Parts: sequence; C-alpha cells; structure tokens
Amino acid sequence: MGYIIDISHHQNPAKIDYDKLCGQLDMAIIRVQYGSKLIDRYYKTHIAEMKKHNIPFGVYAWVRGVSEKDMQVEAQDFYNRAKACNPAFYALDVEEKSMANMRTGINAYIEKLRSLTDKKIGVYIAHHLYRPFNLDLSKADFVWIPHYGKNTGQPNSKPVYPCDIHQYTSKGRLGGYNGNLDLNRLTGSKPLGFFTG
Repeated sequence: MGYIIDISHHQNPAKIDYDKLCGQLDMAIIRVQYGSKLIDRYYKTHIAEMKKHNIPFGVYAWVRGVSEKDMQVEAQDFYNRAKACNPAFYALDVEEKSMANMRTGINAYIEKLRSLTDKKIGVYIAHHLYRPFNLDLSKADFVWIPHYGKNTGQPNSKPVYPCDIHQYTSKGRLGGYNGNLDLNRLTGSKPLGFFTG
C-alpha cells in the first residue's frame, strides 16, 4: 500500500523530485484555490506531474464563502479551474467559519458543484468543527477528517467521527521532498478504487 498525500503551493515543485515521490504514492489530492480569490500557484504543475507519473488525483478547495450565493460562486470557480485537469473527484476543505450557518452554506456549495460535474464530491472537515458546524455529510460521497494524535509522521490516533479518509499527520516525510507532507490513509469501507475511479 502506497501513500496518499495532499499538497498545495506550500510544497514548491522546484524542491520536489517527482520521480522519487510519485514512486511511493497511491493517490494525491491537490489544492486548487483558497476561497475564490487566491488560486493555488502550483496546482497545474502538481497535477501535470501526477499525470506524467500515472498517479490518480483529486482536487480540493478551501471554502471561504460568506453566503449561500457566494458559496455557489466558489463552487463554480473551483470547477472552472479544475475541470480541464480531469480530476477523479472534488473535495471541499472546511476549516473556518466563513458564514453563520455553515451547514446551509456547504449544502449550497455541493449542490452547485453537483450541477456541474458527475464526479464524486467529498468534504474535509476539521475535527474540532465536526459537531459545531453540523454539516449534512449525507450530501457528500466521502468524508475526510484530520486527527494527528502525537503528529510524529506515523498514524497513532483516529478520528472520533466516522470518515473515509483520515489525515493522520502534517509532518510526514517521503523520499523526493525534504519537507513536511500531509499523509492520509483510508479508514472507511471504501476502497482506493472508489476514489480513483
């Protein structure tokens, strides 16, 4: 079993030996945007390298919508920026309270994305926000939760809540990149093929 990483422009392609890194991967999840305004500087490069090395990948967007309408604009922007790359799935990264009712906001985001793509849609929800945000996760195809435990780079904890992907460290180390990586593992009943199509 290989690794599942998620990366963004915090991992500079100039510092990555993709031949080495990709040889260890089962899948990658690549950030496309942070809200609508900030486009990830390196998403196209990361994706091009995954394609070159035959690594299945999905994309994610940090959610910052301030109203249901704004959430739909973010969803449209996310789709527009990623569609040409043909990702296996789309994931919403929910880590901040950008509007009063995040449940209705995320529902609006997912609904808009569903109108644009038939690809799977997942939700990454910060562990400490799972209860307060009370998202309607039945609207998503998969749930992805961070829970680091001692954060040593190895899995030594698991989320209290049910999820399909567990982000178990932000201090993972893999050959080909001399820096910290977010590492993930499958924890639900869904096999890798569910995500990679």
